[in-house]
This record gives sequence, structure tokens and C-alpha cells, in this order.
Amino acid sequence: MATCDVCGKDENMPYNCRHCGGTYCSEHRLPENHDCPGLERWNDPDGVFDSGFDDSVRGGGQGGRGGRGSRGGTAGSGGLLGRIGLDAGPGGPLGYFRNNLSYLFLAIAVVVFGLQYVLAPLLGIRLPSAGVDPGTTTWGQIFTLTTAHPEYVWTWVVSVFSHGGPSHLLFNAIALYFFGPIVERQVGSRKFAALFLASGVLAGLGQVGVGLVTGEQVAVLGASGALMAIMGVLAVTSPDLKVLLFFFIPMSIRTLTVLFAAFSIFAFVADGGILSGVAHFAHLVGLVIGLWYGNRIKDRIGRGPKQLNLGPGRGPGGPGGPGRFP
Repeated sequence: MATCDVCGKDENMPYNCRHCGGTYCSEHRLPENHDCPGLERWNDPDGVFDSGFDDSVRGGGQGGRGGRGSRGGTAGSGGLLGRIGLDAGPGGPLGYFRNNLSYLFLAIAVVVFGLQYVLAPLLGIRLPSAGVDPGTTTWGQIFTLTTAHPEYVWTWVVSVFSHGGPSHLLFNAIALYFFGPIVERQVGSRKFAALFLASGVLAGLGQVGVGLVTGEQVAVLGASGALMAIMGVLAVTSPDLKVLLFFFIPMSIRTLTVLFAAFSIFAFVADGGILSGVAHFAHLVGLVIGLWYGNRIKDRIGRGPKQLNLGPGRGPGGPGGPGRFP
């Protein structure tokens, strides 16, 4: 039994929109009947209603038709990526990552974790021991954003995908796996990537800024700031989304976000978010970014889903055609 996101009707066999992820009754299942945000991208060749056919096929056969043939050739080539054989458009080898960036970012985090704790030690790059500032070690200067070297620009991004241990990676991976795809479906892969990376970087820099002000040595790593931004977006666009805290306590995503925010504020006030080894201020920076962005887009995308709709998006390079979700 599920409830329609538009009329509130209980439905034994609900319909899940493949474009916005909402749950609807038979009356509101069509995109035009629930103001699906995908309708706004009808004329966007990269939008959710992309036919899945490569325009270069038509371009080759209609080259004499001027603009249409030119357009087809351009779409087929995919610009620079197309010229080197890595077209991200329909049918291209990178096409599957459209609508699946949440899982791509998760895979990158796993790979970076292997580089941190498997490859780096094999190459003689030692992990910093307790009491040693990671900013003074090669390992720390590669994988962490620190107060010792905030000018190391590569660490702004690398630190977002780095983690402090298996449990740190596990909990962040769970949050990204469950919540990331919902926001990605709401805003699109490009904007989701911008949100994830920008909030992750700004959250890390915010925590380092606190360390520089207080004179504490700070080393930041992990995607928690970016994940708090995702939760902040959902708290605004999908406040009634049902989740399980600790896998057995039911609550809405809005309530869960409020609890996380309250804990982070309390912990930051109590110890500055530094002595505990947890970047509480980074969490708060990410949350503020998410709430701000969620308020910007909530009127455009409408009310989000009330239930988790798991499974990868089926991008142009994957099964089922472009922009489709199970």
C-alpha cells in the first residue's frame, strides 16, 4: 500500500514515475498529471525525454539539409569526447554514467580507499601515526585537506573521496547509495555533480578555516559534508520521505536531518568540532548549502517521493534507453 504524492489516495498498485521518482495513483501517473519536472526539459537533447537515437545517423543521411545534417553530426561526435571515442551521449561508452553519477562517485570513493590503505603502503607511503600532523606526511598531503597546507588545491577534491577507515566509508557509502540517486533524479546529473563536489569542497574548507582561526591542527577527509548537502536538499524537496534510523527506527528525512543538525551544532559548540576528531562544522556547512539549494529548486521540481525507489538509473549507454529508472 502506498499513497499518491498528489491526491493522497491509498493505492495497492502504485506507479513510480521514472523521471522524478514520485509515487502516484492511476489518475496522476502520467508526467503531465503530476507536473513532472521532466516536462520542462522536453526540448533538451540531454533531458529525460531523450529518444535514445543518435542524431549522427540522421545527420549522415541528411547532410544536404543544411542545419539538420550539421546538428546530427555535432550530436554524434559529442565534441572533444566524441572525437577521442568517449562520447557521453546516447550509445556512447560514457553514456551509462548519465543519471548514475551517485554510483560513480561511490565507486570512486571505494577506489580511492584502496589507494589510501593498500597501494600507498605498498609504495612505501606511510600512514600518519597518532599524534602526527597529516599535513607533514606524504600520505596526508595527498589524501587530506589540512590546516598545514590548505594551498594544496588537489586535496580540496581528493579529500572528498578519501575516508578515515572502513566504518567511515561504509556509513557514507550507505547514505550516498540511498539518498544520492533521489536528488540526482530531481535535478539532473550535471547539477548533482556540481552540488556534490561544491558542497564537499566548501565543507572541508570551512572546517579548515575553523582550525586556522582557533590555531588547531585539522585534517579533513570524507564525503560527509557533501552528503549533508544532499540530505538538506531532500529535507526541503522530499520532507516526507520515509527512512530508518539505525535501520529500524522509522522517521521522515526532514526529522532525520534535524536530528543530525542538532547533534552537529551541540558537538561543535561543546568542543569546536575538532577535539572529537569529527568535522562537525563541515557537516553544518554542507547542510546549509543543501537547504539553500533545496529552497531554490523546490517550486520547480515539485513534491518529491515518499518512499525510497532504489536501483540505478538507466542512462543512454545502459539498458532500457536514456533517462529511465526502474
